[in-house]
Amino acid sequence: MGRIKWQYADHWRTDSPKGPINQFASRTEMDRFIKQISAVGLTGIGMFAWNLAAVSAMFGNLASYKAFLAERGIEKIVDLFWCQPQATPGMTVHNPEHKGRVIGMLDHFASQAAGLGVENLIVMPAHCYADSEPVSADRIKVLADLWNAAGRMALEKHGMKPGCHHEFWCGIRSAEEIDEFYALTDPDYVHLYIDTAQHAIAGVDPVALYRKYARRVNGFHFKDTRHVDRVGDYRSQPDPELCANTTSRWFWEMGTPGGLVDFPALMEALGDNGYEGWIGVEHDKADVGGGNYPESTALAMWYARNVLEPIYS
Repeated sequence: MGRIKWQYADHWRTDSPKGPINQFASRTEMDRFIKQISAVGLTGIGMFAWNLAAVSAMFGNLASYKAFLAERGIEKIVDLFWCQPQATPGMTVHNPEHKGRVIGMLDHFASQAAGLGVENLIVMPAHCYADSEPVSADRIKVLADLWNAAGRMALEKHGMKPGCHHEFWCGIRSAEEIDEFYALTDPDYVHLYIDTAQHAIAGVDPVALYRKYARRVNGFHFKDTRHVDRVGDYRSQPDPELCANTTSRWFWEMGTPGGLVDFPALMEALGDNGYEGWIGVEHDKADVGGGNYPESTALAMWYARNVLEPIYS
């Protein structure tokens, strides 16, 4: 399995006497978090771009945080992720007048991460669907132009491969919208970052999507779902992942009973296409309904090691 490595996305929350806390609460909590994910076989992490400042403040600088990770078996921060779910008067990604602001913000975050070896700059390519409508051909073209330019900046200035991550509630979510978007973007500068559960909820088969765009895929979030949105929950405000009618919990660890993502088929497709690099394990809102992040992560990595790795190898 030397060609595949596992990383963990930023979501994490555990109980404490004072209530739920995340890994950014203190160095002690960060230490617990990193040791737990390292113990189950994860060797990289993905990070929300806006959390770079938090860890820099916690450790004095990002070089010290990098050393802290290495001491605990974590090779690197693999991905930076940025999104802006809601449109605002000053930052609307489908407004051509705001193109420079969006690129400037991403340039700022990528510059912060200089020297960390970050490989990918991942973005949600549109606001939430409710703030992106109408999702017309003209609007998709504006977004394609933005991400062509932002992707060029990320790769040529910072050496980070840009990738687009399509939540089920993102303004570009359906198979038709995705196809239209990637037909208008430069494959050198705009890649596809597949989140298996998000696509499945939107009614898009992540295995078929990967096989179609394999040469443009620069990473994954592996998580499962038990539901497809058939009633327009993707338009729910303010957060379809928390206030939708379909289910109180959208996301589950891979291998969950009743899961809709065919991970063995996806792993076979990765092998067929010679995919090499990182696969992200993500647990978004794993504590909804009484679950917890450490347990979901341990279960997912057992499945990754015992079910998925033998398929790929």
